[in-house]
Amino acid sequence: MPRTRRLRRPSLWTVLVPVVAMLAGLLFATSSRTALGTDLRAGESSQLSGLIEQRDDAVARQQDELALLQQQIQLLTDQAAGRNGAVAEAAAEGEQGLASAGLTPVSGPGLTVRLDDAQQQTGDGLPSGATGDDLVIHQSDVQGVVNAMWAAGADGVAIMGQRLISTSAVICVGNTLLLQGRKYSPPFVVTAVGDPDEIRRQLAASSEVQLLRSAVQQYGLTYQVADEREVSLPAYEGTLEMQYAARAEAG
Repeated sequence: MPRTRRLRRPSLWTVLVPVVAMLAGLLFATSSRTALGTDLRAGESSQLSGLIEQRDDAVARQQDELALLQQQIQLLTDQAAGRNGAVAEAAAEGEQGLASAGLTPVSGPGLTVRLDDAQQQTGDGLPSGATGDDLVIHQSDVQGVVNAMWAAGADGVAIMGQRLISTSAVICVGNTLLLQGRKYSPPFVVTAVGDPDEIRRQLAASSEVQLLRSAVQQYGLTYQVADEREVSLPAYEGTLEMQYAARAEAG
């Protein structure tokens, strides 16, 4: 009888090798699609690096914005300081202007001039060659004293305690003084706040005051000058309209 060929039973390895190969191929394909051509192990590291770079860019932008805001704040601060300085300067000038205009009280060392009519003795009559007008204080006498005080740079001038300003009019009616709506009889007291020595020099240099002093010697008028350690003058209380009206009335 012919001998029959026995079929060999496949071994376990013969079956497992193709299966393992197929599984390996499947895993490789899956890994390739998931990674999309990138390194899977480096994926998280790459993403973290990108986030850090984005964060750095954002921080840099914020720092630039902060620097710009700081520049703007400094500019506004400088402008505000400039405005405050200008306001302070204007306020100081305004205060000085008020004092110069006589609108605020003033005090300090100064000088007082007292003017009075001649004292006639009973029965003596008038001095030789004199008239009644020669024996009284005139508007020009008072105005001459005031002008000398202003020329000396006085900080303030007052007559009979009333503060004068640049528009104040000194008006004499007979032997009375009309000042800012009030009438005063002699003696007239003129007071200034300023350097007493300089005021004396200006009084001595005034032609009007020289005429007054000559009348003092001839007719016995009173002209007395006294230094003051401390003088206080009130603020001007009149109105400009009153002064202009008084000037018009005098004219």
